[in-house]
Amino acid sequence: MIELLCGVMKIDAFCHIIPKPYLDRFDSLPATAQSRGIRGRSTAVPAMVDLDLRFRQLEEFGGDYRQIISIPAPPAEDLGPPEVSREFARVGNEGLAELVARHPEHFAGFVACVPMNDVDGVLAEIDHACGQLGALGIQIYTHVNGYALDGERFEPIWAKMADLDRTIWVHPSRSASWADYPTEERSKYELWWVFGWEYDTAIFMGRMVLSGVLERYPQLKFLIHHGGSMVPHFSGRVGPGLDQLGARTPEDQKEDVETYPLSKRPVDYFKQFHVDTALFGAAHAIRCSLEFFGVDRVLFASDSPFDPEKGPGYIRATIANLESLGLSDEDRQAIYEGNARRVLGVQIPR
Repeated sequence: MIELLCGVMKIDAFCHIIPKPYLDRFDSLPATAQSRGIRGRSTAVPAMVDLDLRFRQLEEFGGDYRQIISIPAPPAEDLGPPEVSREFARVGNEGLAELVARHPEHFAGFVACVPMNDVDGVLAEIDHACGQLGALGIQIYTHVNGYALDGERFEPIWAKMADLDRTIWVHPSRSASWADYPTEERSKYELWWVFGWEYDTAIFMGRMVLSGVLERYPQLKFLIHHGGSMVPHFSGRVGPGLDQLGARTPEDQKEDVETYPLSKRPVDYFKQFHVDTALFGAAHAIRCSLEFFGVDRVLFASDSPFDPEKGPGYIRATIANLESLGLSDEDRQAIYEGNARRVLGVQIPR
């Protein structure tokens, strides 16, 4: 069993699970072109559904370890038209709420699934999941059926979440149908996942910054998966590079670099995101995220149960990484527990 700071709870802020009612409905639905590949990956992990197995795996981490749970990919909007995605969001959220209520010794809260192909449906589900079921926030993906999220139609979602002071968990979304090169029809070697997901995440962050979403809603809280993806590792391009925005663009394409009026440097908005530690055993990458975003914006998370052991592997590796970085007790407490309580509103007793 891993030993940590005395009295510090480990709140794992980005974990996935499939409630049984959701799985039953999921199994009855034909696979769509968007969901076919990743759908099989999510349902092939036994601990995603088998609670007895999952809880046995979690014994390794002691009684002070808790998970914040969400539905895994594919997104609800990839499962069908709005009436289908609304149904899946409702079934998923009620299932997640029931799991948290029944197993508070393992689950610190849940993140709501929302039907992003139906903005009115999203707003209604926020009211239901956050207002009635107690969701800590919502989970979105980096695009909606290929559409960028800086479109005007999504503005009511940002306004509502900012007004509620609830967090938006951001998960990558890409499939093999997004080719690596324009001359090809599909991505090869699962590079759409290895690199494509992180590229998509960075693009999402950039669009939120340069379209002015974070300027208009400075209190809006996004939790970005996988340590902020490419952003901290390419901070020179994000910083001095974007300070020269427009220098690489021909005059007849200047509309492509017209941003919302920003009151500070682009890089300063990128530092407003919150990020997690789900970096799959790469301690140096966690350090990079900490150096760019700061301790107050980094939350412990493992992406369990998507490791090669299908459950405990990334939890163990992430804890080992954090313990190897030479952090102060105060900083470790913030990452493991304090930031989840402060940022996400986790209220479980110690």
